Amino acid sequence: MTESKTIQGGFDGAGKKVAIVAGRFNSYIVDSLVGACEDVLLRHGVARKDLTLVRVPGCFELPITAKRIATKGNVDGIVALGTVIRGATPHFEYVAGQCAAGLAAVALETGVPVAFGVLTTETIEQAVERAGTKMGNKGADAAQTVLEMMSVLAQL
Repeated sequence: MTESKTIQGGFDGAGKKVAIVAGRFNSYIVDSLVGACEDVLLRHGVARKDLTLVRVPGCFELPITAKRIATKGNVDGIVALGTVIRGATPHFEYVAGQCAAGLAAVALETGVPVAFGVLTTETIEQAVERAGTKMGNKGADAAQTVLEMMSVLAQL
């Protein structure tokens, strides 16, 4: 019996161009996500000259920005970073849901991997925990995701 073929992604970012799209809203949290994301990408071989950071007002603006970047064809992957914290209004559901759906659509429509590094939390404390304290840093996790997906898609 022959072995099945297994395709797995690696984390080598050498020669890859990556865009980070980050919402400015809740910047005190998002800045920590951006810093960790950049650190992981640089440590895995993405050259600083091949790394572009695009700041947008908030998470609702992430999908259209990611789509513009992806359709220009000059990046291998995109990391979307932001924070949506639940409040006393239904704003959370609209922003978080549309952001997630929009970013997924960008990846599907363009074939460019888009890593979802958007925190969707109940409280500010939960967001802080996911931006570098108890729960690790989701910006770093998103960077690893885009590295792995760029590798997987290149093999397919």
